Amino acid sequence: MSIAVWWRKIREKFGPRRRLLVVEGDNLPDRLPKRDLVLARDGEEDWCVGINCPCGCGQKIELLVIPEAKPRWDLKTDSKGRPSLRPSVWLQQGCRSHFWLRNGRVDWCD
Repeated sequence: MSIAVWWRKIREKFGPRRRLLVVEGDNLPDRLPKRDLVLARDGEEDWCVGINCPCGCGQKIELLVIPEAKPRWDLKTDSKGRPSLRPSVWLQQGCRSHFWLRNGRVDWCD
């Protein structure tokens, strides 16, 4: 494991938790925050969640949360507003990152 990967894992485990930011509309903004998730909400309907890949590769990840979508993810927040996603996120192209997001923390699948 490289030092950069080791450092990212340590920072993820002990650093600040990720937050959920909500934007109005059914599309994500062109630029996402460095660490936090963005939820696109149109009225009362949640459409998608965006996050920059936590590995640091710079890839923008968009996950659908509308009930009709396949595949789709479930987004929950705890009492402190920290987001969790189900199922795991597994990129099939690019860096091939595979991780869970639980209570605002990335838990890597090794």
